[in-house]
Amino acid sequence: MSISNARRLATCLVLAASLTQASFAADILIADAKSQPESLTVAPGGVLIVGSASSPFVYKVRSGSSTAEKFIDASAEGPGTFFFGMLADASSNTLWTCQLTPVPNTTPVQRHTALRSFDLSTGAPKVRWNLPGDNTTCNDFAIGPDKALYISDTATGRIYRLPAGASTAELFFEHRVLMGIDGITFLNGTLYVNNVVFNKLYRIPVDAAGKPEQPVDIWMDQPVKGPDGMRAANGKLIVAENGGGRISALTVDGDKATVTVLKDGLKTPTGVEPAGDTLWIAERGAGKAVSIPLPK
Repeated sequence: MSISNARRLATCLVLAASLTQASFAADILIADAKSQPESLTVAPGGVLIVGSASSPFVYKVRSGSSTAEKFIDASAEGPGTFFFGMLADASSNTLWTCQLTPVPNTTPVQRHTALRSFDLSTGAPKVRWNLPGDNTTCNDFAIGPDKALYISDTATGRIYRLPAGASTAELFFEHRVLMGIDGITFLNGTLYVNNVVFNKLYRIPVDAAGKPEQPVDIWMDQPVKGPDGMRAANGKLIVAENGGGRISALTVDGDKATVTVLKDGLKTPTGVEPAGDTLWIAERGAGKAVSIPLPK
């Protein structure tokens, strides 16, 4: 091969690599800069579904589009209603959401929250379960190996479990170190949660009877600030650091975890969602959903 042909080939390879990287890049404004997207999920067909922490709306962005459309309207639920966790379950054609409504005339503000589900295609309401207590924060959820939905309640330090096909959840676990629980996910069949208040990561062991045991504190090799939304992908935990403005991958080895920063410089990232070879991020402080390549 001549030198000129080699140079042309090298140029083409660089261009192809840059185009591949560009294909991952997305920067989608959700309604406006004040929409505060707290959590997001991806439905079949690449439809992005994003909740708003500043309005009673859930939005969807069709594959290939950069325009967010209103998908769910909960404005009839009461003043100040908004959404946290979002999770698409394609197997049951269900969108799981956390809906929060402030209690009037309370100082500091208290909230009544509900786990709600909607038809993933039409947005029609399905299940509604109100979290017990005068002040609750339904925050996020994960589907376990048993097909049940596990729900985090930040305000009470509780995890609830909703069996597959059920409409009422049961208390799965309550512990003092979970006051401030936020992200929740399963990695290789094991339950992990983080604590957004105390910057902690825990493994929740389960005995042979399926009962949770004492949380195990996972030591991380560098600080993780404000761990928020968390998902598992490619053998790692992917976490949004709302206090650090970054997205990190945690490689867990026993009771230790190695932290690798995937992206920094974000404005209050609060949610992550792996989808194929792409990682979607809810950038709450910018009112955007952005994406980066998902690490192998």
